[in-house]
Amino acid sequence: MAGHSKWANIKHKKERQDAKRGKIFTRIIKEITVASKMGGGDPNSNPRLRLAMDKAVDANMPKDNIQRAIDKGTGNLEGVEYVELRYEGYGIGGAAVMVDCLTDNKIRTVADVRHAFTKNGGNLGTDGCVAFNFKHQGYLVFEPGVDEDALMEAALEAGAEDVITDEDGTVEIITDPYEYSHVKVALESAGFKSVDGDVTMRAQNEAVLEGDEAVRMQKLLDALEDLDDVQDVYTSAVIELD
Repeated sequence: MAGHSKWANIKHKKERQDAKRGKIFTRIIKEITVASKMGGGDPNSNPRLRLAMDKAVDANMPKDNIQRAIDKGTGNLEGVEYVELRYEGYGIGGAAVMVDCLTDNKIRTVADVRHAFTKNGGNLGTDGCVAFNFKHQGYLVFEPGVDEDALMEAALEAGAEDVITDEDGTVEIITDPYEYSHVKVALESAGFKSVDGDVTMRAQNEAVLEGDEAVRMQKLLDALEDLDDVQDVYTSAVIELD
């Protein structure tokens, strides 16, 4: 998208993720448990579980932790019953926000999410009010200077859906969400290591926020991400911070 640096935003995002690394294990364990409960404990026949396990491996989670979460999901071990909830709303400047939760207490979760929106200048909306603007996708980002032609050839051969070159030189590979891990491994085998990547709900139309609006929007996102029941927060906002 013209007018902002994807590379600068990636570095900012990684700094924030590193600061919150302590919560990553908890969220991945919840996802593995729910995925196992819904689709069984075999990752070969359960794409959602396979994706969660790949995230666990990337986060250096011990295998025993992964297996224990699977066993809780399949009923081999006693565990908490989680419910999936999605909340939609608007942030600063009308930017779309979508919040995915896993909880054992719906009343607590909706109260916490509503409070985070209201306290930080956002508005909790109705079901479907912003979901249409998001698409379930995988993405891999490669830093400026990469051999674009060779990367594009390897990516398309691996099954990627699209290759996008940003104005600052970063190259982004778009994948089907459940082909993300396959494409990532194939590109690494071809000598291309991404600097950022995930499976996410991506906004199809973005809103660039700068200055005070950017600071306020980041504060809202932080408040939502800090909630114990929140798994993921998605937004159409592109936050430009100095």
